[in-house]
Amino acid sequence: MGRAIQSKRLSPYPFPTSAAVSAAMRANRKRDTGPELRLRSLLHAQGIRFRANAELSVPGLRVRPDIVFRRQQVAVFVDGCFWHSCRWHGTRPRVNTHYWLPKLRRVAVRDRAVKQLLRRAGWKVVRLWEHVSPERAADLVRKALVVP
Repeated sequence: MGRAIQSKRLSPYPFPTSAAVSAAMRANRKRDTGPELRLRSLLHAQGIRFRANAELSVPGLRVRPDIVFRRQQVAVFVDGCFWHSCRWHGTRPRVNTHYWLPKLRRVAVRDRAVKQLLRRAGWKVVRLWEHVSPERAADLVRKALVVP
């Protein structure tokens, strides 16, 4: 999958517009974000056990969902509104758009490809926005797990 999605020529990495912007972007976590931690804490408190950021290998794909239930074959992704272009809360970059807009489009294409390949391999995929409350997110995960 990686080659197919990244076959387009990437824009050169832009220069940061300020030290503050650079620091803010560096502070964005790849894993263990606030919304992920709150959801994982709530699921754990409800007695639901899982693996965090466990690697899944299916034909054509290696990916690390935020939460993995191997036995039930459920992969949970907690998507950030900016990075995954939430239509309600995602903001569009105002500077370096030549770099950011294609990058955000590639993320959306990758998300769809991951979902399709995991489903084809028999996995249920749950995608949650960071703005969804932990309680609502836990309900959606329980429904995917078919836990009453």
